[in-house]
Amino acid sequence: MDNLVKVHGSGGYDSDFSDDDGQGESSHRGIKRKSEEEILQKPFQKGRHSQVAHRSLHSNELDREEARNRRAHLISLNAFERHKKFVGDYILYYGGQMADFKRSVAKDKTDLDVLRENHRFLWRDEDEEDMTWEKELAKKYYDKLFKEYCITDLSRYKENKFGFRWRTENEVVSGKGQFQCGNKRCEKQEGLKSWEVNFAYVEHSEKRNALVKLRLCPECSFKLNYHHKRKEVKAKAKTKSLSEESEEPPHKKKRKRSSSHSKKHKHKRRRDRSTSSSSSEELLNSDKDSEAEDGPEGQSEADHWRGPAPAVEEKSREEEFDEYFEDMFL
Repeated sequence: MDNLVKVHGSGGYDSDFSDDDGQGESSHRGIKRKSEEEILQKPFQKGRHSQVAHRSLHSNELDREEARNRRAHLISLNAFERHKKFVGDYILYYGGQMADFKRSVAKDKTDLDVLRENHRFLWRDEDEEDMTWEKELAKKYYDKLFKEYCITDLSRYKENKFGFRWRTENEVVSGKGQFQCGNKRCEKQEGLKSWEVNFAYVEHSEKRNALVKLRLCPECSFKLNYHHKRKEVKAKAKTKSLSEESEEPPHKKKRKRSSSHSKKHKHKRRRDRSTSSSSSEELLNSDKDSEAEDGPEGQSEADHWRGPAPAVEEKSREEEFDEYFEDMFL
């Protein structure tokens, strides 16, 4: 029995020795594998983590990825949308309202506001000194207006207060203020009359006067002359002006005609002294006939040979147009 135990014991001992040999071989293989990996590892290659990564490393990687996405999103936005996003984030984190970020528009001015501040009814040489861009804009608008007739506002005629302004191009084309009533609320075209008004106004804390022309219908003319009558402009007849220029003073014509006829009848007096009474009567009758005659036919032949005929000036086309439109612009 002892021998059997020993045999089994010796067998057990043999098995234990065999297990130790296997562990030694595996450890030897692991060391060999590590040495091979160290030889094959490149200098810029990071080492492998044999254990689970730390939590901070994971959070850092997530932050980097989030920053990349946010940067790509901001680049895709335009400037205004980016500004709105930053303002929204500021209000979200720090509190507040969108009304606090709105720009104040109280001091904003348009071109119309600039014209209202710097407009003048009449520009003088003094006003054109120290010109700024606002004044130049107002002066440029003033040059585009038509200053023959005015457009008036008669809404406060009972207070003897009137408003006047010059006409624009569209109003000139439509005939407003010249062929239509110059009141801005009236469009009548019949019975228009021309008026001259001394327009007294205050402009930039300075009192000024201007003589303006208006074309108004009878009803609007009554409103204009409600307190006192203004001066009415009437068209002058062309026949009077032409007759005044062509006709000479009567005493000059009488002298010329009497001198020419007296020369003729002096010869008759020398020849016929016996018939002096009859010749004197004929002289008186001839003088009366010559005074009654008018125009170039009453002149004697000697007057035609005294000098060259008076030159007749031909009118240019512009002068003919001015005479044609003379009555229209009253």
